[in-house]
Amino acid sequence: MGISQNEQQSISDLVDQYKDLPGALLPLLHAIQGEVGYVPDSAVATIALGLNLSRAEVHGVVSFYHDFKTHPVGRNTVQICRAEACQAMGSRELEAHAKAALGIDYHETTADGNITLEPVYCLGNCACSPSVRVNDDIVARVDSARFNELVANLGGSQ
Repeated sequence: MGISQNEQQSISDLVDQYKDLPGALLPLLHAIQGEVGYVPDSAVATIALGLNLSRAEVHGVVSFYHDFKTHPVGRNTVQICRAEACQAMGSRELEAHAKAALGIDYHETTADGNITLEPVYCLGNCACSPSVRVNDDIVARVDSARFNELVANLGGSQ
């Protein structure tokens, strides 16, 4: 999937802005994702050239950090914890409910572009399992009913 000319220009502008900073790659990648919504594969060459890195180095960093997305994602991200404590408290059942309610699997986005569903492997909220992160907010003790409420508050359908 290609990016628009405006997105490419934004990426080029950000590379120019960050290129002289020591350790610029991570802050630049965060800035690009903040601006465009993800780090497009087509931007790797521009980033590498601007920071005097190889494309392999840039790709390696993008693929290593799970927070960097390489494709468009929904307006909202819902992550369900899959760590042991959450599994012991019902996260597998919650996963099944979420997938059925949203009509998508992990790493997919609802047809309306509203929600991307992602697994996460510990939110550090083990005493209040199962936990879910909705965008930047961690929600504790989520069951199917609470999940439906969270999704409804995002404007999604169940």
